[in-house]
Amino acid sequence: MYIKVVAQPGAKKEKIERISVDHYAVAVKEKAERNAANKKILELLATALGVSSNSLKIVIGHHSHNKIISVEV
Repeated sequence: MYIKVVAQPGAKKEKIERISVDHYAVAVKEKAERNAANKKILELLATALGVSSNSLKIVIGHHSHNKIISVEV
């Protein structure tokens, strides 16, 4: 299963907003440096989806705000 994510690094508050079934907007406090924001995005999504963070993987968008994340169920 694939999820589309719009990332907002460097936000004041961390939040996850579900836009549709497979589309999320995620805001994290970490800056987009040294992969910190991507790691936090995966942690927050794993918690929201009820899966382990090891089952999530960024497929497209490592250096972009728009990401596609693979979820292994």
